[in-house]
Amino acid sequence: MSELPPIDFASLFAGSPNPYVVMDRDLTIVWMNDAYLAATLRRAEDILGKRMFEAFPSDPGSESHQLLSQSFDRVLRTGERDEIALIRYDIANAAGEMEVRYWSATHTPVKDSAGGLAFILQHTVDVTELHSLRRSRDEAGLVQRADAIQARNRDLAEERDRFRRMFEQAPGFVAVVGGSRHVFLMANAAYHRLVGERDLMGKAAADALPEVVEQGFIDLLDRVRAEGKVYVGEREPIMLRSEGSEALSRRYLTFVYQPIFDAGSVTAIFVQGYDVTDEVEASEAQKLLINELNHRVKNTLAIVQGLAAQSFRNIDAAADGLKALDARLNALAAAHSLLTERNWEAARLKDTIRSAVQATLGSEADRVTLVGPALSLPPQTTVSLAMLVHELSTNALKYGALANAEGKIDVRWQVTGEPGKRRLEIDWRESGGPPVVQPARRGFGTRLIERGLSAEGSAKTSIDFHPLGLHCTVVTNIGENG
Repeated sequence: MSELPPIDFASLFAGSPNPYVVMDRDLTIVWMNDAYLAATLRRAEDILGKRMFEAFPSDPGSESHQLLSQSFDRVLRTGERDEIALIRYDIANAAGEMEVRYWSATHTPVKDSAGGLAFILQHTVDVTELHSLRRSRDEAGLVQRADAIQARNRDLAEERDRFRRMFEQAPGFVAVVGGSRHVFLMANAAYHRLVGERDLMGKAAADALPEVVEQGFIDLLDRVRAEGKVYVGEREPIMLRSEGSEALSRRYLTFVYQPIFDAGSVTAIFVQGYDVTDEVEASEAQKLLINELNHRVKNTLAIVQGLAAQSFRNIDAAADGLKALDARLNALAAAHSLLTERNWEAARLKDTIRSAVQATLGSEADRVTLVGPALSLPPQTTVSLAMLVHELSTNALKYGALANAEGKIDVRWQVTGEPGKRRLEIDWRESGGPPVVQPARRGFGTRLIERGLSAEGSAKTSIDFHPLGLHCTVVTNIGENG
């Protein structure tokens, strides 16, 4: 087969019976064919180099001017073709008088080698005669349908523009990637800022963001495409390169990979998320400060223990008191450690009781049963409760249920009352130990137990030295906490 001769497209368009005109980005006319000059009753030298609305003036407030101007704007803004099914646009005849004319026009973007919009090609058809026959049923129906289609197209174009604006202004980063290579189809301003304003459109994710390949993010996209399941990432670290730099910086992202289906298959993936780097770094800084605080508190408690040991070393009668003080300081340290693990946020009531029991009883802690709903307490309440449980545990080990091998302790709690007026009720009940005897005097430990959680608000504590086992109840208001 012989090779086809090259085609001279300029001559082809110039000789076409269809009217064509070419404008640059400023809407300046740079070329037109003879069919266009014939349709518009103009000479090339009269309009070449002039802007469209200078060559064919119209009232800026008229519907004709606005329809044509809006069509040009959409092409310039979106880089996509736009059509006007029907537009009345009057032009001057040879005598300089304005003639009523109706047109159908298509505006096609012409892009340069870099993909940018360089020119707009207008193909226009004079439909004045068809419009003048609109009283005829068939032609009128055609024109009416054209009007309806144009109105719908305008609504769709406005809706599309509204969506684009919302997409661009979304507070989080948003992108859509399609195909097996995850080619960027859309990306908003926040996404571009995240990746250093790099060129993304039309590029595969691995080519546009090569540094994420080894970090496994392309594998995640592959998995979402293959399985059709959503992937959610929480505070995931990622190393990203800024535009024009080879240096990588660590960011933390919370994001979603949402598969987009068409005819049952995944055709694209919707990416949406937030850069939470500042939040993560602030949290890490807070954790560091809290650890430092806890370290200093434990050092202080150790110093107090050391001072107490030195002060009462040579006082024989103070041995038991020193031992009790040391145990209380250890219980206090355990409570601080529990709060440190939770960054001094609300601590779970069950964890608080278990920690205090284990710190005091050691292996005997298995004889204590804990039953109650999940509930969190503020830091100060946690410390007070830990000290109270320590005193009860110490008393049980010396005189109560744990003073023999058969006794046991049952700890239960519940929340009662209406929203805003809720109360926490803790019930400590011992059984199986030696007979309980009412103490002859109230020592510091007893007073601490009776004080209960009163530092946190209105609280009531009662101790019943029942012969079959000590029974202690603590009731305190907790409002909406927990």
